[in-house]
Amino acid sequence: MKTRTFLRTLLAVASLAALPAHAQTEIQWWHSMTGGLNDWVTGLANGFNASQKDYKIVPTYKGSYDESMAASIAAFRAGNAPHILQVFEVGTATMMASKGAIVPVGKVLADAGYKFDAKAYIPAVVGYYTAPSGQMLSFPLNSSTTVLNYNKDAFKKAGLDANKPPQTWPEVALAAAKLKASGHACPFTTSWQSWTQLESFSTWHNTLFASENNGFGGTGARLVFNSPLHVRHIENLANMAKQGLFHYRGRGNKPDAAFFSGECAMATASSSTYASIKKNAKFDFGIAPLPYYPDVAGTPQNTVIGGASLWVMSGKRAAEYKGVANFFNYLTNPEIQAKSHQETGYLPITLASFAMTEKSGFYKQNPGTDTAVNQMIRKTTDKSRGIRLGNMLQIRAIVDEELEQVWGGKKTAKQALDEAVKRGNEQLERFEKANKS
Repeated sequence: MKTRTFLRTLLAVASLAALPAHAQTEIQWWHSMTGGLNDWVTGLANGFNASQKDYKIVPTYKGSYDESMAASIAAFRAGNAPHILQVFEVGTATMMASKGAIVPVGKVLADAGYKFDAKAYIPAVVGYYTAPSGQMLSFPLNSSTTVLNYNKDAFKKAGLDANKPPQTWPEVALAAAKLKASGHACPFTTSWQSWTQLESFSTWHNTLFASENNGFGGTGARLVFNSPLHVRHIENLANMAKQGLFHYRGRGNKPDAAFFSGECAMATASSSTYASIKKNAKFDFGIAPLPYYPDVAGTPQNTVIGGASLWVMSGKRAAEYKGVANFFNYLTNPEIQAKSHQETGYLPITLASFAMTEKSGFYKQNPGTDTAVNQMIRKTTDKSRGIRLGNMLQIRAIVDEELEQVWGGKKTAKQALDEAVKRGNEQLERFEKANKS
């Protein structure tokens, strides 16, 4: 009798073992993060995967932002696009115009039973990624803004107060002159020159970069960054370049390395450089707000958003979208957001995570790390909400080309900005024509 019972038990166990294990729904996530930020992205995916058993986020590096966008377009046409695609902020208008290719994040969340509360997010962040109707279009994963990094040790050597960084552009020029006199070969540089010196410069001074409220009003927007204020600023930088106070170190984020190494004493850059500076710099450094011109009314306002957001691609199963919604809900957790903000220098996207970081004493222990957030939590205006234009990648390339003519002494500031506006508007006209409904 005991033998029969044992055999029955053994058969039952064997039959259970033969049943297929619960299959997880895989969610493909294409991103453009490298180095330490790739580790951060992997950590986010692993954390979510460990928190539940139904879904598995699979992050895959797909090259630079423009490369991953191109790859996703090809994949969408072939019917095998990822579920989630990380797109930099300048690709927002292009993604919005991709009718049928994306599903608004607000809809994905709502369909899964999650409520999107815009008031919980930093206004300048959520405002950039929402439609005029208020529907959230994409999920702001890694949002950054422009700041002024400076070398405190170099400041002390030059007789400058290391705890009082320059607040205005005239003060930047004066500080640069003292740094040069003390023997510093590169007093000031900038990365992402279109973003820092024209785009953020515009919103910080509450002035338009483009018409139609910087593109938020429609595809009929045209560039207007050749105003007297913009010309004045580029002229001032050109004069600093002639005097050896400003050194151009290349496009994109290439100049960041010149600050990390100590070669350049001041640099306008992305707030996301914090983690790299902390890791690589062999000197004491500070983070200050973007400089401004004090005689311009309404200044300073707020700087413009950078970084990237997560877009949901169309053509997937309902169960897969539910997994995407669960992942996005996980990412809004204040603890997750606060940890990401403190590790990377990217903005906390929710006010709760900002408050949590502040309460923890992180900002007191790491002075200046709240600079980016303080620049972005202010109430935005129609001129400072952000810049959302089509073919923005091409426009930035045009700006780079024209400004390089200024730094090389081949064009005046007005000539270069006039030409950049003319060439850029041709790109906007093409975008408008291609996206007329």
